[in-house]
Amino acid sequence: MNVITLVHGRERQLDNVIRGLERGSLMPEAFWVVFMNQPARDLHSECFPIHCLVVDDASHGLPLARARNAVRQREGEQWVFLDVDCIPGESLLSDYAAALSEMPESLHLGEVRYLPSTAQMEGWTHATLARDGVAHPLSQYRGAPGSLLPHHLFWSLNFACTRTVFERIGGFDEGYLGYGAEDTDFAFSARRQGVELRTAAAQAFHQYHPTWRPPLNHFSAIVANAQRFHQRWQEWPMEGWLGEFVELGLVSWSARSLQILRQPTDAEVDACLDRAGSGF
Repeated sequence: MNVITLVHGRERQLDNVIRGLERGSLMPEAFWVVFMNQPARDLHSECFPIHCLVVDDASHGLPLARARNAVRQREGEQWVFLDVDCIPGESLLSDYAAALSEMPESLHLGEVRYLPSTAQMEGWTHATLARDGVAHPLSQYRGAPGSLLPHHLFWSLNFACTRTVFERIGGFDEGYLGYGAEDTDFAFSARRQGVELRTAAAQAFHQYHPTWRPPLNHFSAIVANAQRFHQRWQEWPMEGWLGEFVELGLVSWSARSLQILRQPTDAEVDACLDRAGSGF
């Protein structure tokens, strides 16, 4: 089983991902780290091989889709995609191994618990992560492990599939740059190909970082990616955020069109910063 993580910056978070894997009940066959728009770091583990790839984009947007697709030519039949902010739980890989063995033709979505700004990160253990992690409000829609999920609830922080399923879906659309909609597009492609989305017990713990509500810090990327998504699927993603952009007078949005009216000011971006420290 191969684990794939995309990185831009986030050195401390990446070190915690490696530490989490080393403390797991099942070791990966290999850990693939794809560095985006930066040189690779020298990484090593006594427990498993670590391979580093570099994907650059001249536009300076983060090439998330192309970075995920970069593993397509590599070895391994079972793939776990883990966000660099997500420390794997102790049984994450063994839970995915069981899910993929039982239902290899499905796309499997693990669970993410969020670590607030008050979480103990110095000298963390899986026990302290479990103690401090908080469920995301949307987790109420998850059923028992193995349950079917609507494809629009897919989130790419923590998921797994076989190489065969990834190729059947067609990988990630590399026309998306930066934050927003590329993972929903992937899930819609899975649905079009008849690939079911199922919950998995595999748990990860999202390391705290500041968040914005709505995410005006990603405003331009969200609008551009929403426009691409609509062109491909004839419906709008991220409707909650787009509606908030309308209320702020930033965009004009209708059933067929989305246009930027103006960029958010620095003060507007700052006002959206979540100061509660929830991390989601």
